[in-house]
Amino acid sequence: MTCNILVGGAWGDEGKGKCITYLCKQDKPEIIARAGVGPNAGHSVEFDGEKYGLRMIPSGFVHTGARLLIGAGVLVDPEVFHYELDYLNKYQVKNRTFADYRCAIIEEEHKVQDKGSDHLYKKIGSTGTGCGPANRDRALRSIKLAGDIESMEGFTADVPLEVNTALDEGKDVFIEGSQGFGLSLYYGTYPFVTSKDTTASSMAADVGVGPTRIDDVIVVFKSYITRVGEGPFPSEVEQKDAEDMGLEEYGTVTGRRRRVGLFDMDMARESCMINGATQIALTCVDKIYPACERVTEYSDLSGEIKRFIEEIEDATKVPATIISTGPDLKDTIDLREELM
Repeated sequence: MTCNILVGGAWGDEGKGKCITYLCKQDKPEIIARAGVGPNAGHSVEFDGEKYGLRMIPSGFVHTGARLLIGAGVLVDPEVFHYELDYLNKYQVKNRTFADYRCAIIEEEHKVQDKGSDHLYKKIGSTGTGCGPANRDRALRSIKLAGDIESMEGFTADVPLEVNTALDEGKDVFIEGSQGFGLSLYYGTYPFVTSKDTTASSMAADVGVGPTRIDDVIVVFKSYITRVGEGPFPSEVEQKDAEDMGLEEYGTVTGRRRRVGLFDMDMARESCMINGATQIALTCVDKIYPACERVTEYSDLSGEIKRFIEEIEDATKVPATIISTGPDLKDTIDLREELM
């Protein structure tokens, strides 16, 4: 029995979708539960030559033997939820995907308020998906819950009961975090943050799992950092310099161009400390060190990239157990057996 959490180490866009897909395909947990804010977070998944962009359904959907759950702390947009059920129909998600009946529901008025707010949409850089206004209404105790609306009938469950019962029965549970540490309402670059905490502790609470039941916390870092929207970015480089480095990316949800910066050791250290990281997954090393593209053995990595990885481990005191060298699942170095 294991219960592991995966979270983003920076401002999102760290490659969590690839890591989640790999880990769930390899480890085959019985339950995969999504935590985090809501449909303002997009995960990109590449599998069997196809690419998927998801905002609600857990990214581990490719493991068809898992029950897919959405924790009570996650905001649900029924329109996005049902669209993704149809979108992923070939993976038989309709009969195994359920949101907690206590999930708060995003309505059209929340999206209108989000996009109509000069402060949220223009200054802070909100995605306009209604999450901030919805979390406000949840705090005001005036929002509708998933168990109360017709469009979610047949798609709700008691997620904490399912997850904890599975753990009691010796089954494996994987909790997917969304967004990233730097966007935490408490620990991020306030006010340029999301509308709730995004650290591992909150991810556990989102799905109703107590801290004593967590085995590992995997924090995902990209080999460089990107950020969508406004806010401080100490290691940011000029757009032209990013282009010269071949680093040009766009947000999954908004389509906005991502700002690019160099790896930030200070941020990584703080992120690992507050998340209680036990493992690091490092992605996109092939973007910074093209010679390592699609390498699957640690011994085949260059000395330069090995020194980079060791520097991260020394700064954070956390082992890098997963190293992604390309977008495909097989482009992965998995050191968990050696290091854990």
